[in-house]
Amino acid sequence: MAAEEEGLTGPDEAWPAPEPAAERPEPVAAPPGERRPEPRSVPELLLGRPPMARPLPFFDHEAAAVEPGPLFVDWLATALDAGVLDPQAFTLSTVDADGMPDARVLVLRDVDAAGTGWNFSAAADSPKGRQLADHPAAALTVYWPQLGRQVRVRGSVERAVDLVAAAEFATRSPAARASSLVGRQSEPLASLAEYDEAVAVARRRLEAHPDVVPPGHAVYTLWAHEVEFWQGDSQRRHVRLRYTRSGPVSSPDWSRSLLWP
Repeated sequence: MAAEEEGLTGPDEAWPAPEPAAERPEPVAAPPGERRPEPRSVPELLLGRPPMARPLPFFDHEAAAVEPGPLFVDWLATALDAGVLDPQAFTLSTVDADGMPDARVLVLRDVDAAGTGWNFSAAADSPKGRQLADHPAAALTVYWPQLGRQVRVRGSVERAVDLVAAAEFATRSPAARASSLVGRQSEPLASLAEYDEAVAVARRRLEAHPDVVPPGHAVYTLWAHEVEFWQGDSQRRHVRLRYTRSGPVSSPDWSRSLLWP
């Protein structure tokens, strides 16, 4: 699923103008009487490409922090140092009014390591915003391929006050702010030209009113009830460490358990 706009533009990130698309060569027709090879099946495409077949870091679960927040920050810093692309990208999973699951890629805005809360932004009138309003609970999944590391978070979701959302909006790139002003996320679009025109109008609005904030812009915190750290291994000796909050969200007490791979 394609990453959504509030996901993949971080604070103060410049957004370069799109380059003209390169001309694609015309497809070459097969000679008369000659058949093209059939497309390969998915199993054929994946054959000989086993996952985790590379050197991966060691995870000493016995030396891990007593709370999951500091461990997540440490793993995130390790991913940055390792050159993982977009290490702040995560999958947010919610459910709709019919109980059907939904998921999309967003960007992590902050982590409350002490309270163990993951912060992200979204449009309150978007599908995910409406789903969170109806069911204020979600799951968050991060995967860093180079390290073979995955983090899974489940918990309740709380929307921040508008002042917090406005302050967060001010840190976003011009492209992200313009897109948020356009709104209409996930609605049918007639053409990309229509979108470009709407963005141009939004950019002019931003130039005239730099402090403008879309009324539906929201910041959410996913307060973890359960966090699992997963370290992959080429021999399938995966290390899974699960933290479970022992009390209410305000409680700093956590229990830890090692899980079978």
